Amino acid sequence: MAAGARRGPYVCGIDAAMDVVSGKWKSLILWELNNYGARRFGELRRGLPGVSEKMLIQHLREMEEDGLVHREVYREVPPRVEYSLTEDGTSLNEALGPLGAWGTARRERLTIEQSGV
Repeated sequence: MAAGARRGPYVCGIDAAMDVVSGKWKSLILWELNNYGARRFGELRRGLPGVSEKMLIQHLREMEEDGLVHREVYREVPPRVEYSLTEDGTSLNEALGPLGAWGTARRERLTIEQSGV
């Protein structure tokens, strides 16, 4: 399946963007790879507490199909596989920055409201 061919046609750009980040773990995978660089599967799993092995595998495969993540297999014994961001993955992570800032501000507002201050 070609990158971006899973769904569509799209109504707008936000629709197309949300298609590739849908799912709880994809934005966190982007964040983890952006902050720490190439990671092995076990490192990603430890960096994302609560993700199941099945879900991580599924999301990594989808993100690879969408051209966001590069999977590098090293022909060693034992075999080593590393995941890293592609150029598209890096640019998507940058585009999500303002959304993250909005979420941080919202979280802070909710904390203040819940504390009754």
